[in-house]
Amino acid sequence: AGASFDELVSIGNEEEGEEFFGGFARVILAMIRAPKFVLVRVHGRTAGGGVGIVAASDYAFAVRGAAVKLSELAVGIGPFVVGPVIARRVGQGPYAAMSVDAGWRDAAWCERHGLFACVEDDVAQLDAALNGLAGTLAASNPDAMTMMKRVFWGGTEEWDQLLEERARMSGRLVLSEFTKQAIAKFKSR
Repeated sequence: AGASFDELVSIGNEEEGEEFFGGFARVILAMIRAPKFVLVRVHGRTAGGGVGIVAASDYAFAVRGAAVKLSELAVGIGPFVVGPVIARRVGQGPYAAMSVDAGWRDAAWCERHGLFACVEDDVAQLDAALNGLAGTLAASNPDAMTMMKRVFWGGTEEWDQLLEERARMSGRLVLSEFTKQAIAKFKSR
């Protein structure tokens, strides 16, 4: 899941908008900077900020029926805060396509593009795979894993400033008349 329409329409000024979108930035930064691997499980559909959370993980498990999309443009904003981590995970071209067409990408697409590391047929198999890897990691050298994590996320040292700028962009756009009307249209469906 990503931001709800009710949350977006409650934003009253640019500072609130920056703070709201900055929350996604803080979660992404905490995930990529955590000294331990972050494992996620995706058992359904996720959009927007949720896709950023998946991309910021170190290893994502999903069920075959899982799907992702970036629908921000449809409501008058863009996937600015989650963009850097998604582009890093799947590549700039696939990220751009996701951002522009807002279509659902199935689990096979996500696995092929590196967003999902492991796709299982059902939740029971997903949980077994996740628990198996978690057990293996629990018995692994924590110093080696911390060093691996630094290597995986090297080059993101400037992301504090980048994601702050992106949160400001989203915070401004969410207040536009276009965005307010687009959200109202979606809510009336």
